[in-house]
Amino acid sequence: MMCGMCEMHVEQKIKECFKLKKAKASHIANKLTVISEGEFCKEDFEKALAPTGYRITSFKKEAAVKKFLGWRW
Repeated sequence: MMCGMCEMHVEQKIKECFKLKKAKASHIANKLTVISEGEFCKEDFEKALAPTGYRITSFKKEAAVKKFLGWRW
């Protein structure tokens, strides 16, 4: 991702394809963070992003917990 528009494009495509609690892309960190109750694998995200031209370079799952002021990992 190169800019804020890239972030929005990635977030929008991921939100279209999956039922998520939260999706946040950052072109500065070159990272997409999602929070979901469902299970997804790297291949699911690769298929969703393929039409956009973006690709996944790494994939990691972590547990997130709901705190008073929002989600924390």
